[in-house]
Amino acid sequence: MTVAQPEALTFECETGNYHTFCPISCVAWLYQKIEDSFFLVIGTKTCGYFLQNAMGVMIFAEPRYAMAELEEGDISAQLNDYEELKRLCLQIKRDRNPSVIVWIGTCTTEIIKMDLEGLAPKLESEIGIPIVVARANGLDYAFTQGEDTVLAAMANRCPKQVEEEDKGDGCAVADRNAIQKLLSFGKKNEEVAREESEYVDHPPLVLFGSLPDPVVTNLTLELKKQGIKVSGWLPAKRYTELPVLEEGYYVAGVNPFLSRTATTLMRRRKCKLIGAPFPIGPDGTRAWIEKICSVFGIEPKGMEEREAQIWANLEDYIQLIRGKSVFFMGDNLLEISLARFLIRCGMTCSEIGIPYMDKRYQKAELDLLEKTCHEMGVPTPKIIEKPDNYNQIQRIHELRPDLVITGMAHANPLEARGINTKWSVEFTFAQIHGFTNARDILELVTRPLRRNNNLKDLGWDKLVKEAKV
Repeated sequence: MTVAQPEALTFECETGNYHTFCPISCVAWLYQKIEDSFFLVIGTKTCGYFLQNAMGVMIFAEPRYAMAELEEGDISAQLNDYEELKRLCLQIKRDRNPSVIVWIGTCTTEIIKMDLEGLAPKLESEIGIPIVVARANGLDYAFTQGEDTVLAAMANRCPKQVEEEDKGDGCAVADRNAIQKLLSFGKKNEEVAREESEYVDHPPLVLFGSLPDPVVTNLTLELKKQGIKVSGWLPAKRYTELPVLEEGYYVAGVNPFLSRTATTLMRRRKCKLIGAPFPIGPDGTRAWIEKICSVFGIEPKGMEEREAQIWANLEDYIQLIRGKSVFFMGDNLLEISLARFLIRCGMTCSEIGIPYMDKRYQKAELDLLEKTCHEMGVPTPKIIEKPDNYNQIQRIHELRPDLVITGMAHANPLEARGINTKWSVEFTFAQIHGFTNARDILELVTRPLRRNNNLKDLGWDKLVKEAKV
């Protein structure tokens, strides 16, 4: 008797363009995360209109970003790029005095070959503020990869050991020492020593990925329970607090769209990447912690009970989606992790569309997805990179999934055809990492289903059918 082997994941690549939000929208969450930064987006009026629409609700909060709008004179090389950017950066310094200015390059700067990397060092030395150049143009990158290019650029600015800094930049050492004193302010020496004794002796670990402060605290405490000390986060709350990175340091990512940052940390900074699934959902969070523990030779404690407790708390939501099907059109590169979590919740998934797939960086996540499908007894989904939306819509009409997670452009047309949708962009801005935030993921996923149930209770579905007749 032969035993049936579990299905392997299948990959396809269609020729559709990136049907995603523009990656310059990463400014929306990065300027809030890095509190002493200023983001200067260098593009056309179209980029400005997009940012105003994407972040219009924040306009009254005096956000720390601005547009450098390219005019005809810039594009035809009649104006001096350096002088114009210098004028803007001096105004930013005078008005805001940030610790760092981040130049975000757009499609137009790519097309006219504006040498931002060449201009930045000269201007940086002239105005006395670090200038980080990141290309977040929609020609090359999907929605969330804007953050990836910014963090990859910042990884090159992370300091080395304090002894080496002291030889070159005494100010950086003074800043860092002041920060350490602030962190220990009000604590007695015995308390500091006791805190240090709670950790196992292991090589330094730096985590990368922009997360809200409560989630950063949550994940840091989860690792602390296992005796693992987080030496720093990239990005930090302040540019002056960027983590020290040395050759041989260990790094782990928290988001699946940070492959360029991971590559930069490995190749440029000679760090060791921990290839773990991402801490999304209780299953992913447990796997992420256990993988970090295994690298440091630590036996994880209480993880099975912790995960079981979270699943028990989610049961009311899981009952709504168990046995239902989900289809991912592809937008923010969180699709693999979300699909794996929803399959563990009891859903089926026939297709995962994703704008860009780095199989090396997401290998552990793909392995966990395959394992989850086998354990849940469901077919493995087909993964389609750069999906063609026309073909996808044909497949959606054939499959009739219970829920489609899609970009904003397709949500209303699909809803008009009787298909439940959820905007993928909402998962980007929601807190979805760690054990405690799994409920927020299901709150988003089940919202359209709960809405439909409420409409049925009101008899609305009958009214709609009568209106169609």
